[in-house]
This record gives sequence, structure tokens and C-alpha cells, in this order.
Amino acid sequence: MEVLVVGAGEMGRWAGATLAPEFDVAYADRDPAAARAAAATTPDARPVALDGSETFDAVCLAVPISAAADAVADHAPRADRAVFDVTGVMAAPVAAMRESASERERLSLHPLFAAANAPGNVAAVRDAPGPVTDRVCDALAAAGNRVFETTPEEHDEAMETVQAGAHAAVLAYALAAEDVREEFATPVSEALSALAETVTGGNPRVYREIQESFPGADRVADAAAELAAADAETFERLYREANATNERASADADASDDGTEESDPP
Repeated sequence: MEVLVVGAGEMGRWAGATLAPEFDVAYADRDPAAARAAAATTPDARPVALDGSETFDAVCLAVPISAAADAVADHAPRADRAVFDVTGVMAAPVAAMRESASERERLSLHPLFAAANAPGNVAAVRDAPGPVTDRVCDALAAAGNRVFETTPEEHDEAMETVQAGAHAAVLAYALAAEDVREEFATPVSEALSALAETVTGGNPRVYREIQESFPGADRVADAAAELAAADAETFERLYREANATNERASADADASDDGTEESDPP
């Protein structure tokens, strides 16, 4: 069984390498050299033309968020049995797959990590499941990833907090921070600096597309402005609200770890 991975960037190469134990892998990219390089690092993989007519059992879209819907429309016809994506947004590609791949198995995946940090959690929308997409999820789980089910709406709303809001908060700290001697660092500032190093060490286009795709940064900005302008009573109220929010999030995470609020991974 062969899968075509459209997009030979970081996540395309991750997808191909992760699926390689279960699938034969082919790569296509608008940069043919990138497809050749990805194939050279994936066992038994091969590069193919982006605009070719060859079909495959499955097609995986690993393209930027802004290109997801168009890529589905362009490349779904090359899939004989299944289409899935790892683009990082879900509502748009799922809608596009329903339109362009209505007779095929459909799956939307979001690896919630950079490829260098794999394995990790992978959100999954099994829009039209079947044996091929089940095999994809099994391959992800076999590689040590935790695959959990969601909906396009739940996923995209969550990304407002865990991506758009979180990235904006970290980048704002990095922009506002001044140089201080290392000895002045606190546990909190050290943690924030480490997060800033992680975020700013990536591709700015990826983070820009996240901000363009999901709201959330504005809420971080509003909260920071409210804290900066708060009097003593207001600050303490906001502090208690933040603590309560954090405790609810921790309780939800604990419940999820117990398997009480999500489907078991395949």
C-alpha cells in the first residue's frame, strides 16, 4: 500500500518517516529537490512529480495552513482510497475533503509538536474512517504517538488558546524583555526565556499562519492591558481568576489522562 505525501517540509517528512513501516511512501513538492531529499531520508521512498497523474492508495496533505483547502482540491483525485492531512487546522481541510473526496476515506490529523519533539499527542478527526485511515492511525500509535479523537470545531477552538494565545504571550514576553544579568533570573523568567527560545527558533511563516488562522492573541493583549492598568483590588481579583482557570485546566488534563474525557487511542 502506497501513500503520496504532498509537501516535503518538516511535517511532511515526519509523516512519511512515521508511516514508512506500514506504507510505501512517495513525496511530491513544488520544489522537486525537497521531494528528492525527503525520499533519500525515508526507507524505500521515492520522489514523484507534483502535477503527475499517477494515483496512490492514500494521499497525505502536509502543506501550509493557507494552502490546505486548495491542496485537497488539487490532489484528492490522486487518491484511490483515502485522503488525510497534517496541516494544523481542521475545519477547512475537512470541508474540502468532503467536497473533493466524498467517496473516499477521510481523516484530519494535527501532530501537536514539532517533528524534532516527536512522538507526542496527535489530534484526529475520523471524518470517514476505513481500513486505510485506521492503518494510518495504527502506524502513528506504533511510533509512540497518542492519537485522540476530536471534532473540527473543538480542535480549531482549542488552537485559539494552545497555539495563537500561547505563542502571542511568549512572543510578547520576548519582545518586552530587556537584557539582564543571568544571576537575576527567576524560575519563572527562566521558563519563559526557554519557551521564547523554542518559539523563536522555528519558522516565522508557520507562526504567522497560526495567528492568521486562529483568534486568541487579542485576548492575551486585552488581559495584559487589564493587568497593567489594575489597581490593587483588581489585580488580586485577576490573580485569583487566573489561579481558578489554571486549576480547572489542570483538572481537565488529569481527567483526560485517566481516559474519562476522550476516546482511547487506537
